[in-house]
Amino acid sequence: MTSSNGVGKDYWDRVAENLSGPTGSNESCDYYPCHHQGQDCTLCFCPFYPCDDERLGKLVESRTGGMVWSCQDCLWAHRPDVGKAVKERLSISSRPSINELHGIKKEMEQRFPIAAKPLMVLGATSGAGKTLLVAAICRILNDRGWRVAPFKSQNMSLNSTVTARGEEISRAQDLQAQASRIEAEARMNPVLLKPKKDDVSQVIVLGRPYRDMNVPTYYGGFTTEEGPKVVKEAYRHLASRFDAVVIEGAGSPAEINIADVDLANMMTAEIADAPCLLVVNIEWGGAFAYAYGTLMLLPPERRARFKGIIINNMHGSAADLRSGIDELERLTGIPVLGVIPHIEHALPDEDSQGLDDRGGEGVRVGVIRLPHMANFTDFAALEIGGGASVTFIDRPSEVAAADAIIIPGTKNTVADLQWLRRKGLDRAIVDARGKVPIIGVCGGYQMLGGRIEDPNGVEGDEGGSYEGLGLIRSVSRFGAYEKRTVRVEGTMAGGEGEVRGYEIHMGATESKESPLFLLRSDRGVRGEGSISPNGMVMGTYVHGLFDRPSFRSRFLSLAGNSGSRSVIDYDATVEESLSRVARTVEEHLDIDTMLKIMEAGP
Repeated sequence: MTSSNGVGKDYWDRVAENLSGPTGSNESCDYYPCHHQGQDCTLCFCPFYPCDDERLGKLVESRTGGMVWSCQDCLWAHRPDVGKAVKERLSISSRPSINELHGIKKEMEQRFPIAAKPLMVLGATSGAGKTLLVAAICRILNDRGWRVAPFKSQNMSLNSTVTARGEEISRAQDLQAQASRIEAEARMNPVLLKPKKDDVSQVIVLGRPYRDMNVPTYYGGFTTEEGPKVVKEAYRHLASRFDAVVIEGAGSPAEINIADVDLANMMTAEIADAPCLLVVNIEWGGAFAYAYGTLMLLPPERRARFKGIIINNMHGSAADLRSGIDELERLTGIPVLGVIPHIEHALPDEDSQGLDDRGGEGVRVGVIRLPHMANFTDFAALEIGGGASVTFIDRPSEVAAADAIIIPGTKNTVADLQWLRRKGLDRAIVDARGKVPIIGVCGGYQMLGGRIEDPNGVEGDEGGSYEGLGLIRSVSRFGAYEKRTVRVEGTMAGGEGEVRGYEIHMGATESKESPLFLLRSDRGVRGEGSISPNGMVMGTYVHGLFDRPSFRSRFLSLAGNSGSRSVIDYDATVEESLSRVARTVEEHLDIDTMLKIMEAGP
């Protein structure tokens, strides 16, 4: 917007020219994206300029002196629904008056709020079911015509994925974005913690590695200095582009030992000025005590943000809880908005709780349960259609009993390789060579090779060279503190089936084996991964490789399953599960009251 008065003939000509062109993103523009990826460029020359609305812009000093209205940070006008509606509303044959433009802007504001309505879902404990409920609420709102985005300011998880822009975020927020029917982005999970050992995590900020931090450093500075700024800007960006932002907390908001530095919960609620719902998992027992105790441990001003309680994962009749619900509402003054039944689904788990309970029909796939195991969600697809039962194992006898062996990804390849040796699992895996298929994914791929070189201690506590399992002829090296994060697609090296997934890894591997996959890119086709001459030992950096039927069927056929029941598309299964979970939650949750809570705010 270069005109100082915004209403001159030249400026309106530019507005009209823009409105007469195509609606949507103008990716051919030299300045695209000047606001955000995927922005709508219909209102590049905004008809409301200068709107003098301090929610959208501000006066700044121009280079030539004097003050000029700047809408550099305005994202509202670049929402696709706003751009389309304004274009339909305006007649470009003649310039409207200032009063007419003000009236149209007010009309647009009523249809498309300038600031999203937030709602935050917090759990009394970890495992309360927050992730699934946020996904369900996102889908419910989207089904009702809302543009909605998920948000989790800080997530600690080793299950991550890669966005279309190559940003690393939690798998949970990617799932919630899918529930919202939008593309995931780093702003939905601006801070991701990936534990490397008990008191050290790699901190991912806006999808990129920031640095490793121990607990005192993280809570002693980051969550009170850089962290809140990152979270505030990420939330502001989303809130300017969507009708609603559904926020997920982490753990419990009543961790009184870190209450003043807990970025993930009430600090985020205050940044977003969000009303809050508290979720308790009744299956664990003590649900009423969890709910009451959590609320009573909060200071009054934070407790006042809670407008509803959800009891989750109920087996049996909700009527059995009536007297307890009545007493809880009397004690807290907060209504119980619903009792959600236990829901069977095929959605990936948020964390590793309950992995020991997995199992089912089909060939027995043993996944080595590494101490720093990452992206165990890679293997959920193996169980669809009854093709396999996935069991997480950590004993040599369990390795010997498996029909197929997977060494998964890890956030600390060196430490977990040493753990394998201490447990005797290395010998058990080597003994299984040629008898059952063995595949290593990411860190597991690095372990399969002859050596791991880490001269700078990027993975280990100190620099060194480490002997691998020697099942494939490869060497993995860690150099600079850099991470490859990219989506990939291609075919199996034989060309008989598609593969699609993403890479998230430090280090690189040089292999003398034949490639497992042929991946496509702008630079052509490249070989990726390794496969032994007999086809029974494989390694790859591609996560999500089992989601597509082709490779899943091939792997299970090596384990003794014909693969005839593995033609199901995992993506379609996840989509069906999201819809089913949303329908169940909508049936048992008082959505009308929830919407009133969002409308009223805290």
